[in-house]
Amino acid sequence: MTTDPIPDRLLALLVELPREAEWVEFKRELSDPVEIGEYVSALSNGAALSGRSNGYLVWGVDDPTRTLVGTEFDPDARVKGNQSLDNWLTTQLAPQVLIRFYVGEVDGMRVAVLEAAAAESSPIRFKGTAYVRVGSNKKRLAEHAAIERRLWQVLQSSAPEDAVELDGLSDDRVLDLLDVAGYCRLVGAEHPSSTDASLALLESEKMVRRDERGGWEITRFGALAIAKDLRQFDRMARKGPRVIEYSDETRMHGVREQAGVKGYAIAFEGLLTYLRERLPSHEEIDPIRRTVDTYPSLAVRELVANALVHQDLAVAGAGPMVEIFTDRVEITNPGVPLVDTDRFLDTPPRSRNERLAAFMRRIGVCEERGSGVDKVVFELEFAQLPAPEFRVHGDNTVSTIFGPRALASMDREDRVRAIYLHTCLRYVSRLPVTNSTIRDRFQLTDPSRASRLLKEALDDGRIRLFDEGAGFKHRRYVPYWA
Repeated sequence: MTTDPIPDRLLALLVELPREAEWVEFKRELSDPVEIGEYVSALSNGAALSGRSNGYLVWGVDDPTRTLVGTEFDPDARVKGNQSLDNWLTTQLAPQVLIRFYVGEVDGMRVAVLEAAAAESSPIRFKGTAYVRVGSNKKRLAEHAAIERRLWQVLQSSAPEDAVELDGLSDDRVLDLLDVAGYCRLVGAEHPSSTDASLALLESEKMVRRDERGGWEITRFGALAIAKDLRQFDRMARKGPRVIEYSDETRMHGVREQAGVKGYAIAFEGLLTYLRERLPSHEEIDPIRRTVDTYPSLAVRELVANALVHQDLAVAGAGPMVEIFTDRVEITNPGVPLVDTDRFLDTPPRSRNERLAAFMRRIGVCEERGSGVDKVVFELEFAQLPAPEFRVHGDNTVSTIFGPRALASMDREDRVRAIYLHTCLRYVSRLPVTNSTIRDRFQLTDPSRASRLLKEALDDGRIRLFDEGAGFKHRRYVPYWA
């Protein structure tokens, strides 16, 4: 275990509190790892309730008098299974919470501090049970319904991007970690003339803020948007987008893999350039020879942007991923979508990460309105490619765009999906779907072939007749939900 010196300002702040708060506990001695774990749960949940970034358990301070008395507690002592205390606590806490120990001497007396990050998406549980401070006592959260309701309200209303990724940072360290020049380039602003002006600019964007120890905190939003290297942020280290290329239609033979390390806003255009170099293209002569991307660049752009912005940041150890096969491209992001995949095209998106989404819209990465799925479907239809597929796989959302495929090579699922999304696209544009539009979509000349395609979608319940009484030649169709 690595312990850090206690920041002077932190200990002074905690000791000067008028009383123990929901997010602070003072102990002369406490060595039982189970009780320590219960306090981590209580203090992490209490920090969330109090709007604090962290909760603190302090050894070596007398609670009633707030005088330093010293402690023999050793964070490096081994616990069950010969694990270090911090590792053992991590295995018993869910969701995982970032904890840190500080040890030092004050006036010749040993003092230790455990710092636990505030709960984010759900209450922190130790061995399956959530705890909370009630007055000066540690209690099971389930025994206090009003506090539990308030905690859930706080967690559900808080922005995940406001969580702290690094704290206790000096002015220079913040500017080492965040790309201020890149930020200014993206928003069209002049580069600040001083360190103080740079930090004020970042603070105004809620990318950084002052912490309880007198240093700076970098928020998750700041790291995700403009980090020079996401690997410098423990919880964000694997949130950089990965691009994996395969030699065939399977995952058996990987050709190359590239992992992004920069913040999304800084790296986005570079990521698209890299993808365009890796994705197939072909030549067309109309009337001059030109190179055309097999997968429309606008469709790829929209889906990659959606994967970055709409991912669930609470899913640890996973980030957006683009997989390039010889017959398709799959774009995966952690998290189950907040909108039914059937309604991606017509329903305004609900983003878990609205601050990040708003910033990405501001710099022209994301759609100002809508999810961009309408553009994806339109571009793929215009390029005469199969319809995209949107599905949930485990805890992930997967968007797939397919390479060229003749109608005769499509199975029923592919054909019905194409009819359904074509109908959705025209419905949101207030345009009817008819036998004629289906022939245009698939470049057919035979009306009976278009009718068979429409019948498949009707039989599968994906579309319905707009007017049941209309004659066969005058039928119009709408999505099943319209």
